[in-house]
Amino acid sequence: MVQIRNTEGLPPARINDELQKGAKFVVFSYTISVIVITSRRTSDIYFIKADEASSKYSWKYSLLTLFFGWWGIPFGPIFSLVSFYKNFTGGKDVTREVLNHINARFSES
Repeated sequence: MVQIRNTEGLPPARINDELQKGAKFVVFSYTISVIVITSRRTSDIYFIKADEASSKYSWKYSLLTLFFGWWGIPFGPIFSLVSFYKNFTGGKDVTREVLNHINARFSES
């Protein structure tokens, strides 16, 4: 089950206010390799406030990739570089998908 991190204790009104200021929901990429098996995965969803740097959360996924991503042949190095690029450019913005999911669940109620 995917969790949304960094929203603990924030009421929905505050989350909406932060989104209006430029906050976003992002996921980070990481790669794990074992000889001929390489897997590229994404983190839980993180709520990044408008005044926060995403690197505060992405570094651990880049470090995981650095130690465990390169070793798969042939895709380990390729997927590792993709993971680094995504993480160093702020992660993948999934704000629209999260809001669509929330709105769909709200309309079902």
